[in-house]
Amino acid sequence: YLLKPTTKERLQQAIEKGATAILVEKDVEILNDDIAVIKVKNTRKAMALIASNFYNNPSNSFNLVGITGTNGKTTTSFIVEYILKYHGERVGLVGTNEIHIDNKIIESERTTPEAIDLQKIFAEARECEVDSMVMEVSSHALELYRVYNSKYEVAVFTNLTLDHLDYHETMENYLEAKSKLFKMSKYGIINLDDEASKYLMDIATCEKIFTYSTEDKNAHFFAENIKLLASGVTFTVVIDGKEHNVEFGIPGKFNVYNSLAAIGACSVLGVPMTTIIAALSAMKGVKGRFETIMAPQGYSVIVDYAHAPDGLLNVLKSIKEFCTGKVITVFGCGGDRDKSKRPIMGKIAGDYSDFCVVTSDNPRTEDPDKILDDIEKGIQDTMCPYAKILDRKEGIRFGLTMAEENDVVLIAGKGHEDYQIIGHEKIHFDDVEIIQEFLQGEKN
Repeated sequence: YLLKPTTKERLQQAIEKGATAILVEKDVEILNDDIAVIKVKNTRKAMALIASNFYNNPSNSFNLVGITGTNGKTTTSFIVEYILKYHGERVGLVGTNEIHIDNKIIESERTTPEAIDLQKIFAEARECEVDSMVMEVSSHALELYRVYNSKYEVAVFTNLTLDHLDYHETMENYLEAKSKLFKMSKYGIINLDDEASKYLMDIATCEKIFTYSTEDKNAHFFAENIKLLASGVTFTVVIDGKEHNVEFGIPGKFNVYNSLAAIGACSVLGVPMTTIIAALSAMKGVKGRFETIMAPQGYSVIVDYAHAPDGLLNVLKSIKEFCTGKVITVFGCGGDRDKSKRPIMGKIAGDYSDFCVVTSDNPRTEDPDKILDDIEKGIQDTMCPYAKILDRKEGIRFGLTMAEENDVVLIAGKGHEDYQIIGHEKIHFDDVEIIQEFLQGEKN
């Protein structure tokens, strides 16, 4: 049990459930001589250490790859997993979409599990004799010591953009949280094109740092001759002066970066470039990340998890690169989260769309109308026409009814998620299901 300063009732409940020791940060009164009370400076840090020791430090048994950054964590982790499996390894994955242990799939509750749950997953992976574990490492997880005392072989940094200021308060705090991963890892793979890269390289304690870039030829992994297509991306990656031609079947320049990050991580782990290139060519996509559905009427629908300004901007820029018709964007912002990004996302959507539908996206305990009003302020700074439709299902359907041949409808914000959080209730809701239901109706 992890209990910070708490009531006698909660302590008694823990004891009644079988606790024989209580971990605390402040003095507590226990009226039971059989209960050990252990006082520490930080219960979360101590819990992570205890969990790791309890499971006999399982992360020592495989190559652990941690991927952190605002955007690209999920896609990059899936790419790394795919390449390593293509190479013939047994691989596990811990991330936003789901948890994999070799071929076993477990539902994921959060990007990075709590320390006890994470070490239990690692222990199960060790039992399955996995060669590598790939995991998304959130800033919350680093700040709250969920991954403390885990042994990372490789740390990957994708980028740092506006997000999670409801928790970190400042971008400096956000970056500092991300940086902790590079004090826990043997090797670092860093996006040289991101402004945060210099700070990370200065504070990292890794044995060696490798960089990737589409702008700086001095990077260890440099991409040039980039071609952005509706079907994916092609580019040449230059490593130690040698050129390798890459084809990857998910569109968007951000997927050049995701591919480069994965190439770097897998190269450090000893995977030959011929295998990496073949795997990238064979990989088809990641659920909820630029997931494309073709409508019988000749327009396309793209479902993407983009829920922060930079993510939405990247997706819309990618769509504009190949779309020959209108861009219709359906999106919202989560409640009880950073409010500052709402008008910013509204302006981005308005600048890059021909029409916007502002709708709900996990309003939680906030007034959903107020969230839409905050987004609206940003759209009003643009010339883009828009509609506000509170019901997300109706919002999606409205966006689809507007689409014609060659148009692209972007449904952003939820991606792989199959729920809506309204108040304190978690209700089943899947964007893809709504889209398919609508398209089937149109077809009939």
